[in-house]
Amino acid sequence: MVKLLAVRNLLQSQSKRTIWGWLNTITNKVDESRIKDVGPDRAAAEWLLRCGAGVRWKDKESVLKDYNSLPPGGYRSLLIEEIDATGSCIMSVGFPHLRGLDHLKKLTLHKCNYLDNEALPMLAAVKSSLEELQLSSCGDISDSAIKSLSCLSNLRHLLLYDLPEVTNREGCIEFLHSALPKCDIEFPYARVSELKTDKE
Repeated sequence: MVKLLAVRNLLQSQSKRTIWGWLNTITNKVDESRIKDVGPDRAAAEWLLRCGAGVRWKDKESVLKDYNSLPPGGYRSLLIEEIDATGSCIMSVGFPHLRGLDHLKKLTLHKCNYLDNEALPMLAAVKSSLEELQLSSCGDISDSAIKSLSCLSNLRHLLLYDLPEVTNREGCIEFLHSALPKCDIEFPYARVSELKTDKE
């Protein structure tokens, strides 16, 4: 009986994950007609806020996180300069929204549980403007995705940590230093087990 309950609970949890994954995919879906109507920055802001991320407009101080606080008009005058996707449900399927974000300078991808290797090569869409990138605590990002960041030619600061699928941290650092000589790269650890305690 206990085994049957355990199996039932496992199936229910997997079913819930499947439903959440499906809903997140819908939330991330790119609507090309919306981009055409309101411009890339407004459409990207709508996507990001729907997914629980935040945006900071150019020449503004604060990060906007409430979808209902999006301005009702002036769509094309507001330009995204910073994205904070901490804890959001953004997925690779939504990354085409980044096309046309010509003023994006800073991007934080922290605890993005649905982020995978397919997303990072799409950052090439903002390679001319992006200066700062934080990628941390994202469990499905591996070495190949880290190396794809080499296309970000304008990057000046890159912070990486807590990426447990990365198997060769030193190799990734060396590769990125070679490709991005003007970028300050910090990658103190890929796994928590690599951290040294005070006793060591």
